[in-house]
Amino acid sequence: MSFDDILDAVEQLLPADRLGAIDRFIFRQSWLGRTYTEMAHMSGYGNDYIKEVGSRLWHDLSEVTGQRVTKKNLQLVFSDHLEPTLASIASVELAAEPVLSESASSAQHWQDLVVLQPPRTIDRVMLPLATRMGFPGGPIPLNSPFYIERPPIEWLSYAELEQPGSLIRIRAPRQMGKSSLMHRLLAHADMLEYRTVHLDFQEADQGVFSSLDQFLRWFCANISRRLQVAPRLDDYWDEDMGSKVSCKVYFAGYLLKQIERPIVIALNEVNRVFEHPQIAQDFLPMLRVWHEQAKHDPAWQKLRLVLAHSTEIYVPLNLNQSPFNVGLSIRLHPFNVEQVQELAQRYHLDWNTPIGCEHAAALQMLVGGHPYLVSLALYHLRQGDIAIEQLLETAAMPSGIYAHHLRGLLTTLLQNPELIGPFQRVVAADAGVSLEAIAAYKLESMGLVHLDGNVAKLSCELYRSFFQAQFAMHSVLQPVMNSMRDKEQW
Repeated sequence: MSFDDILDAVEQLLPADRLGAIDRFIFRQSWLGRTYTEMAHMSGYGNDYIKEVGSRLWHDLSEVTGQRVTKKNLQLVFSDHLEPTLASIASVELAAEPVLSESASSAQHWQDLVVLQPPRTIDRVMLPLATRMGFPGGPIPLNSPFYIERPPIEWLSYAELEQPGSLIRIRAPRQMGKSSLMHRLLAHADMLEYRTVHLDFQEADQGVFSSLDQFLRWFCANISRRLQVAPRLDDYWDEDMGSKVSCKVYFAGYLLKQIERPIVIALNEVNRVFEHPQIAQDFLPMLRVWHEQAKHDPAWQKLRLVLAHSTEIYVPLNLNQSPFNVGLSIRLHPFNVEQVQELAQRYHLDWNTPIGCEHAAALQMLVGGHPYLVSLALYHLRQGDIAIEQLLETAAMPSGIYAHHLRGLLTTLLQNPELIGPFQRVVAADAGVSLEAIAAYKLESMGLVHLDGNVAKLSCELYRSFFQAQFAMHSVLQPVMNSMRDKEQW
């Protein structure tokens, strides 16, 4: 008797669509003997929420089985109760046994290993490798084989998106895959026939951030047009009520009434808002209020928010006002060695051999598993431009494949001289270095450091090799260093 047989039988006992993705997750993990605390840690949901959903699940299962079902007696109850149901299912399945393809077996493997299966999957039209192997950079197209899932992130995000009034927060440094994941969430929403809006704050002119009123009017007008609804801001905007209330009234009284289906608003590069504290201190708590409004107001349950940002917020907010401590928090982590090997396979590089495993480990260590840097290396290796040994040896040199990327980081540092001193301390240290919060967050947003609180560690050895050489040369940084010495900051 497999667990999937048991889950199929449980779904037959309950009303149609009673088991959501989070219910399946709790049932599976309870069957494996995990605690609610472990489930909360694995899933990103709060401990209280996991307990609440679990309690409702055990209550409903008790009613349909006629026995008291708890997290502790789950296996005992269902091993006995489901035998007739399982026999019925087995007889139906024997009539037409499916032959699992390699990809289906792989999907089953992940379902068993990880925690949650997406309620539905996004169809991908797979094109020939030569057609699809474009130069790495930018969001990965939906039909690309080069998108590497990081379970259970995608599955949890798909499940959360279907929850009324949900809020999903995706955080990672630049080029770690935030936009690629966001596009997949929007594709999932499209498949569910939700209405979707993708708004990137990098598109906003500087003048948009001149005042809260200007910003919120820009925000409402853009969302209206992308929903193909005529903007009617002047009909709902009231100077006496203030910009935030006017914005809320516009959404509740106009946009949410105009559209019957759920609306997913995906906000990219929210950290652009962080740079304008006078905007952030009102806009971000407003999103929190909208999310909480959905708990008791059906109209707001249609709205689902996805926020993507490259660093922690460094604008002071009251704990009860911040949208960054509610909803589902997703942090995109670097690739591990196995994921590097998987991506290499998709580039048709045979790295599943012992020597291939060594190559994958060396590349992962060099770039810290950074998805874009890994992809760039595999692209050049697949094209035959360079051998792996030469790539590793020249990676931090001006002639290496990462020269453009490294020059870009150096330019950004030179444009932000207040970051050079703190970053030099990180490069010189083997262990973590405690940094002032703003400097730490900005360096993290550039992808140069990983943070544990305000303690920063260098992201990868590639950056250490390159920037040690730059700091040692002095010449390119000398004017900045002299200036900072004068201010006693170097």
